[in-house]
Amino acid sequence: MSQLLKYRESLNLTQQELAAKSGISIRTIQRIEAGTEPKGYTLKTLAKTLNIKETELLTNPVSEVVNYQLIKIINLSSLFFIIFPPINILVPLLIMYFKKENNLMAKQLVSLQILWTLVSAILFFLSPFLNRIFSIDFPFILIVAATACIINIYIIIQNAISIDRQGKMCISLNFNFL
Repeated sequence: MSQLLKYRESLNLTQQELAAKSGISIRTIQRIEAGTEPKGYTLKTLAKTLNIKETELLTNPVSEVVNYQLIKIINLSSLFFIIFPPINILVPLLIMYFKKENNLMAKQLVSLQILWTLVSAILFFLSPFLNRIFSIDFPFILIVAATACIINIYIIIQNAISIDRQGKMCISLNFNFL
């Protein structure tokens, strides 16, 4: 029995009602219930509509075995290259690739570094304009760079502590870039 069929019937929904609620075509719902694995947008939309996790809709959900020690190393490897933003993304990515630790948590950690690097870069490039707008004599760019580094250190350390104690990330994203 398809997982979608099981959840749809437990909510007493017809295929037409589910299609109307989710915006997914009836034909797509029929295909999934016949055995096709939902992917991407369809998977996310159906899971959200049924108020369940995406993995619950998969026929054979992949049970990820997470090496928490390696995850902590991937996380903490960003710390050593915090002043060189592209390298604080590249090093964790290389560790992930060569150690074949390609699970959701590792992707989240690298995605968090990518996002933070993008945000920091935007703030860094905007700081000279803010310096002129507020007529600050002190180079505002130094304050922005120092603050960005401190916040990134905080994120890395908080996640390391949370991974160690609870086996999950304290600061995470609802998406990933990888």
